[in-house]
Amino acid sequence: MAEHHAASDGRHKASTNAGGSVHGNSRPGAAGGGGGKGGLSGGLTQPAGWQSLLSFSILFLACLAGFSSRLFAVIRFESIIHEFDPWFNYRSTHHLTTNGFYEFLNWFDERAWYPLGRIVGGTVYPGLMVTAGLIHYVLNLLHITVHIRDVCVFLAPVFSGLTAISTFLLTRELWNQGAGLLAACFIAIVPGYISRSVAGSFDNEGIAIFALQFTYYLWVKSVKTGSVFWTIGCCLSYFYMVSAWGGYVFIINLIPLHVFVLLLMQRYSRRVYIAYSTFYIVGLVLSMQIPFVGFQPIRTSEHMAAAGVFALLQAYAFLQYLKDRLTRQEFQTLFFLGVSLAAGVVFLTVIYLTYTGYIAPWSGRFYSLWDTGYAKIHIPIIASVSEHQPTTWVSFFFDLHILVCTFPAGLWFCIKNINDERVFVALYAISAVYFAGVMVRLMLTLTPVVCMLSAVAFSSVFEHYMGDDTKREKPPAEDSSDEDDKRNSGNLYDKAGKVRKHVSEQEKAEEGLGPNIKSIVTMLMLMLLMMFAVHCTWVTSNAYSSPSVVLASYNHDGTRNILDDFREAYYWLRQNTDEHARVMSWWDYGYQIAGMANRTTLVDNNTWNNSHIALVGKAMSSNESAAYKIMRSLDVDYVLIIFGGVIGYSGDDINKFLWMVRIAEGEHPKDIRESDYFTPQGEFRVDKAGSPTLLNCLMYKMSYYRFGEMQVGAEMRGILLARCFHPCCRCGPANSSAEMGESMQPPSAVRQPKLYAAHRDVPVERDGETEAHWTSGHHLASIAHATLRSATRTSSSSTWRRRSPRSTGWSGSTR
Repeated sequence: MAEHHAASDGRHKASTNAGGSVHGNSRPGAAGGGGGKGGLSGGLTQPAGWQSLLSFSILFLACLAGFSSRLFAVIRFESIIHEFDPWFNYRSTHHLTTNGFYEFLNWFDERAWYPLGRIVGGTVYPGLMVTAGLIHYVLNLLHITVHIRDVCVFLAPVFSGLTAISTFLLTRELWNQGAGLLAACFIAIVPGYISRSVAGSFDNEGIAIFALQFTYYLWVKSVKTGSVFWTIGCCLSYFYMVSAWGGYVFIINLIPLHVFVLLLMQRYSRRVYIAYSTFYIVGLVLSMQIPFVGFQPIRTSEHMAAAGVFALLQAYAFLQYLKDRLTRQEFQTLFFLGVSLAAGVVFLTVIYLTYTGYIAPWSGRFYSLWDTGYAKIHIPIIASVSEHQPTTWVSFFFDLHILVCTFPAGLWFCIKNINDERVFVALYAISAVYFAGVMVRLMLTLTPVVCMLSAVAFSSVFEHYMGDDTKREKPPAEDSSDEDDKRNSGNLYDKAGKVRKHVSEQEKAEEGLGPNIKSIVTMLMLMLLMMFAVHCTWVTSNAYSSPSVVLASYNHDGTRNILDDFREAYYWLRQNTDEHARVMSWWDYGYQIAGMANRTTLVDNNTWNNSHIALVGKAMSSNESAAYKIMRSLDVDYVLIIFGGVIGYSGDDINKFLWMVRIAEGEHPKDIRESDYFTPQGEFRVDKAGSPTLLNCLMYKMSYYRFGEMQVGAEMRGILLARCFHPCCRCGPANSSAEMGESMQPPSAVRQPKLYAAHRDVPVERDGETEAHWTSGHHLASIAHATLRSATRTSSSSTWRRRSPRSTGWSGSTR
């Protein structure tokens, strides 16, 4: 067996040398093969110390560029958490730092999913919260007073620099140091990664891409060296990845696929055996320590490929052991019987465990990766998320720019000069391209490998056209025959003039045209890189640096208006509603209501209970009578909707309404049918020609209530309606008619409840304020302002002007 291992190791080394990349030559100062001087530094003649300093400087500048390019949002607005999920992560991190890790793991959040609640510690990946909390603890230990919010805001930009370093290390192992530096520069500014790592985007992907790349780097080191040390490091990095993001499933399937393909290519070696056997056992035990993961690695279909490859690898190693001790005939017989028996046992075992329910089938999100139409038909809530939609060709160019064209060239270079680690990056590239095409969110997993392979392509081009020609010239053959010498001598003497003229013409061609071609190609490559840098800066500044909770609009004269209606809506709820008030809204706003308004919600962005979300969707898409019964059964105090009809905001609830109908129809097909909300011509219209079912549903009436009375003028520009209705069944004596407008009587079985009532004598103000009452509930604590004021801030002023919810005058506050 030892002889076989030695032979297989020898084959690996031979194929590696044939591929033109010796492992030892991928360091600065290594001899031959363009080792440390590959790519950008191929023609440099500085000592190794200067090259190391230059490499360190380039890597440092790449990290600095990656950090600074993600700060546009902080500079233009302020230090604020973006989007939806980051608000839950921030709220959880604040709870962790305030109450400790043990209390965080046992935290039951009663403000979420009323009346069910949520056990937070067992339903989240805690890596992000623990990382931010640990950094906050260390900073305070060093007497650097920093608020936990600022740590959360700047965590992703800091980790972008670590991602650049890990990408440099991985690319250097796969190709050379020059390619690694280029890859670090690419991933530092590429929009496909910046979209998930800007300042304020406190989400799992901000740290997960670093863990992903670093795990792959340590795996490649493990395969190349066969060292248990590197494998244990890979397991620890994998453990951090599991704690940070559910995308760890990509790792636990890609690494087994790499080992399986190596076995098919007959590239088995002791190094591969040691690396994968150690990784699977230690990584399996570590991953099960995360409460949210638990026993999933041994009980779900997503992890079965890793277990199958582990068993296959053990069987292959055992067969190799027997092969050295049995005759050929005996080995063939034993091999046939053993493989047949093992395959039958494994097949029957998997069927039995799946049938009994011990091995869970593919989850909806993973199954939708293989059947792209599955989610829309069976689980519409998955298809309703925008980041789960298929990726368009425009998105590839928008997020990757020129890298999408150079990436195949780098893949071709790796396949042409194949070895064990380049098999891995080829599989990584092919699988990532497929998954990125199926789901736009998975563009994030494609971006790192595109940067790596594009760096390989650019490095190879620069090495060829900017390298030292003398190092590429082949020495004259010393074993030429006498006949060749005589033939050459005869040519020189018999046709000396012609031969010398031919040589002279070649020298002129090399001197005249060669340098020009090199200059043209080099300038073309540099222009492409400059265009890539400009594109990345523009996309980052204009597309990925606008927090969704703060909008901005521009006037004709170029001045900017800040639309802070979202935060003002949540602030109004926080200041004017009861502490235990229950707010019903669509699930998109659940995390923000809990984080900024600190109020109880019925559904949120966790989307773990499809039936509960469908019930909310049914209430939104039903008429007033049916909606009243549903919301009374859920103890709803307030209903919050977002309406952008005044300014043409396309992300409002009317735009999402059909998804509410589809999700509700999946659970309540007898009461809700999507076809009822379309006209007989098959159109979805919101005007008077719309479907009667649509015009009488709760969502439509809340959105367009007294909409025709609003006078849209210059002062109304940039106003987003966030209408919030309070249930009022009986007006108590403490609430005068002057405060409430019109006193409404409780609904009865005879008279249908009229959900909206406002005093007709009260005009709709020009700033969009509408006072409306929802006439179902117990007690009207305060008038719910249906429209939030726009907070307008000019580019040259630091004073925000807004209308206070409790006053009638204008007040200014400086931020």
